[in-house]
Amino acid sequence: MGTYLYCVLPFIAWVASGVLKFLVNYLRSGKDAFRLVGNGGFPSTHTTILSSMVMTIGFHEGFNTPMFGIGMAILTIVIIDATGLRRTVGKHARMLNKHISSEEEKLRERQGHHWYEIFGGLVLGTVIGYVAHLIMVFLP
Repeated sequence: MGTYLYCVLPFIAWVASGVLKFLVNYLRSGKDAFRLVGNGGFPSTHTTILSSMVMTIGFHEGFNTPMFGIGMAILTIVIIDATGLRRTVGKHARMLNKHISSEEEKLRERQGHHWYEIFGGLVLGTVIGYVAHLIMVFLP
């Protein structure tokens, strides 16, 4: 079971993050929740997916292993991208949308993440990673 769990874990994390993101958006905006699901928002899906894998490796294989170190390096790059580059892309989209006529499709402005959205993804990913570790321990 353990080896296969590494293969399905990204999908599980993606679904968990998507469901939580929808619920948060629904509580904030009601019927607009479907429109708001996508890039950006709480929690960060990219961070949830990657941190669930990295933390599973840490809990199961050890936090002092090369695989955990490589995972942390990649996770750091993803976080920097989500808070820096993708937020800048969103700002550019906002500026470009001011010059688009009302008949044209506007660009999605919400692309990047705030730090609390990244933190939410890290917490959710850590919980999922710990549960995955427990499954691998008790259902080898």
